[in-house]
Amino acid sequence: MTNKNKGIFLIILSALGFAFMSLFVKLSGDIPSMQKSFFRNLVSLCFAFYIIKKSKIGFNLKKENLLGLILRSTFGTLGIIFNYYAIENLILSDATMLNKLAPFFVIIFSFFILKEKIKLWQVMSILIAFLGSLFIINPNLIIGLLNNNIPVTSLNSLPALIGVLGAMCAGMAYTMVRFLSLRGEKGPFIVFFFSCFSCLAILPFVIFNFSPISVKQLIYLLLAGIFASLGQFSVTAAYANAPAKEISIFDYSQIIFSGILGYIVFNQKPDIYSFIGYIIICSVAIFMFFMNNKNK
Repeated sequence: MTNKNKGIFLIILSALGFAFMSLFVKLSGDIPSMQKSFFRNLVSLCFAFYIIKKSKIGFNLKKENLLGLILRSTFGTLGIIFNYYAIENLILSDATMLNKLAPFFVIIFSFFILKEKIKLWQVMSILIAFLGSLFIINPNLIIGLLNNNIPVTSLNSLPALIGVLGAMCAGMAYTMVRFLSLRGEKGPFIVFFFSCFSCLAILPFVIFNFSPISVKQLIYLLLAGIFASLGQFSVTAAYANAPAKEISIFDYSQIIFSGILGYIVFNQKPDIYSFIGYIIICSVAIFMFFMNNKNK
């Protein structure tokens, strides 16, 4: 198997892992998002600790990277909490699709933080992708705009808007990961610091607002953490085997996996407007994929 094929296999495995993570988060039921996030990050912390010990990378913290690690961890934690809220209140495929707006936010944040140039076609791609997200967030708003009549009820899309906010936070977190990597920070340590920071930050909310959970719910939360770790480390290994420009498009297979799981387990069926949004965002992602390949 070539490195490129390994990368494709691993990124699809990552997408499958994150799809199952979303499934088990939703199956865990009416538990506060903070509590779900805590268990997810606790499992990731154990995995990251084991990998660092096994690889002998060490737990040395570079003082010059401390602010970057805190920013990555803060936005990463918020991204998970917001994403879990969206998963709880939207159908799986919609929540997954909104979370896939993160790469577009990465382009924006990279322009301001990493001083990376942004091209006109990237700006247009971002605008079109966000137009596509409106079909998922609130199709009534689109209909109202077309008819010059926007009812007040069409503005009530809190879960979807929080899903977009989660993607924005994830985009900031990914940008900081790139920033830290350019400054010599190792991937496993970034994951370890993030998981440790997240658990400590969320712990007070979990203690003072603890919701009793059954054995079945605990199993679902632990499974969510295991599959989240599978997704996290698989995507890291994928990009270690092949350039992002060659394999990133396969990450969108998570939408297919989430749609299938949502239909089988919850009998969820996206409406026509969600499908339009999926097509627009995926088409823009494919366009960006080919443009990046052409430019490289």
